[in-house]
Amino acid sequence: MVRIDKWLWAARFFKTRSLAKKNVEQGKIKVAGQKCKPSRNVQTGDIVTIKKSDLVWEVKVTNLADKRGSATIAQTLYQETEESIKTRESQTLLKKAEYHSTPKPDRRPTKKQRRDIKIFKNKT
Repeated sequence: MVRIDKWLWAARFFKTRSLAKKNVEQGKIKVAGQKCKPSRNVQTGDIVTIKKSDLVWEVKVTNLADKRGSATIAQTLYQETEESIKTRESQTLLKKAEYHSTPKPDRRPTKKQRRDIKIFKNKT
């Protein structure tokens, strides 16, 4: 058995263990649909839901590791569910479409324009 914060770090969902612990404490990580503490032990077969920024992963724990290894080893620690993959891909496509549809300025604002923007933002 391995602590959930160690497993999330070893599976490379978070860069540091402290970030994994912080996200678990904030309730962004759920094991079997329930919030948990960083000291919660995870077992093979558990379903873990991970919210990170706007994306949501729903993974099944296949292997346990308490040490961080290479990315290829980290991918063997979990298996993402089919519907999780579909929703995550649709969210990324939506974000890309939204990014490309927003108007971009031709050049950077001048000093006067920057001052006007600053004044406008401070009024509202």
